[in-house]
Amino acid sequence: MRTDRYSIVSLLRETVRGHTGWKPAWRDAAPAARYDVIIVGGGGHGLATAFYLASRYGIRNVAVVEKGWIGGGNVGRNTTIVRSNYLLPGNVPFYEQSMKLWEGLEQDINYNAMVSQRGVLNLFHSDAQRNAYVRRGNAMRLHGVDAELLDAGTVRRKLPFLNFDDARFPILGGLLQPRGGTVRHDAVAWGYARAADRLGVDIIQNCEVTGFLTEGGRVTGVETTRGPIGAGKVGLACAGNSSRVASMAGLRLPIESHVLQAFVSEGLKPFIDCVVTFGAGHFYISQSDKGGLVFGGDIDGYNSYAQRGNMPVIEDVCEGGMALMPRIGRVRLLRHWGGLMDMSMDGSPIIDRTPRDGLYLNAGWCYGGFKATPASGLCFAHLLARDEPHAVATAYRLDRFARGAVIDEKGMGAQPNLH
Repeated sequence: MRTDRYSIVSLLRETVRGHTGWKPAWRDAAPAARYDVIIVGGGGHGLATAFYLASRYGIRNVAVVEKGWIGGGNVGRNTTIVRSNYLLPGNVPFYEQSMKLWEGLEQDINYNAMVSQRGVLNLFHSDAQRNAYVRRGNAMRLHGVDAELLDAGTVRRKLPFLNFDDARFPILGGLLQPRGGTVRHDAVAWGYARAADRLGVDIIQNCEVTGFLTEGGRVTGVETTRGPIGAGKVGLACAGNSSRVASMAGLRLPIESHVLQAFVSEGLKPFIDCVVTFGAGHFYISQSDKGGLVFGGDIDGYNSYAQRGNMPVIEDVCEGGMALMPRIGRVRLLRHWGGLMDMSMDGSPIIDRTPRDGLYLNAGWCYGGFKATPASGLCFAHLLARDEPHAVATAYRLDRFARGAVIDEKGMGAQPNLH
């Protein structure tokens, strides 16, 4: 275990030394022969799981195996939004737990994750949509989650640059969650990796899982490009590759993989002080600390394992942006990228044991993976340590599709509903 901590004292000391004494944020570990728990996937969820296994449950003989490098997957390919403004009882407690963990994250991991609770505002454009947002806001407040309904005048005063006067979809108001906001995605990966490493977790990069070790029908480890590694338990947290990895264990998951694109513009002076979502189309936008506009929209709509998008979705996203704020048309696009979404059939995640003894699953995060990172890690760690679901994740069972107990939050699944 490492004992070095970031603090004002360490910063002043390294300033005097010319910053020559900083150690690597985490060790580049080589795989050991066996671990108590192996987490497949070194993204935010896998790293958070390892950290909470070590910090909350005292299980420190843990390895995180990542086929690429830390931060190279979805945790570094998203629009950084965090919120807990959900409607259904299966989701609200979970995402509010995540929101509370975000609020204390920087103290927990001793890392500046740039948590910015600037607010998330969902605009509505019709009476029916207003009624739906009123219902959602009331559900949030009944669960102890902050929610405010804003009329058109209040929204105009807050965001005067939106298209109020000649819009095809007039802005009638919005539902605001003041505690929502953004978190620096790279810092989340680096912070959790460093915190887990300090507690003794091995982070093994460039180590792709190619199969599973089994004994008597039980999963006892993984085959990797760096050799076999034994384990008491194996947890899958590999996002859009969940189906591919699970198929190596003979499992077929209720998941489809799709590309979700995100975009960032050139740097501008500050003018958007919250996260804004367009209710008449799938478009959401915020402004980063560097000044770039960060925005996104729908998945590309076809099955893919590529981390790049296509032109029709770029056009659709830009059309949504122009409808909401025409001035965005004068802004130059700096770059865009694709994340690999593991879309479940009801738009809600899975945190559960699999039918294969010794193998556990964390998947199906759809659009909500980044905001769920802390609670996902905590609940998956609880499942791995205690062999029972965490209290806020009891609805996320794998068999709910067979039982007809789906959590159809706005019909956000890959196939049956929205898409």
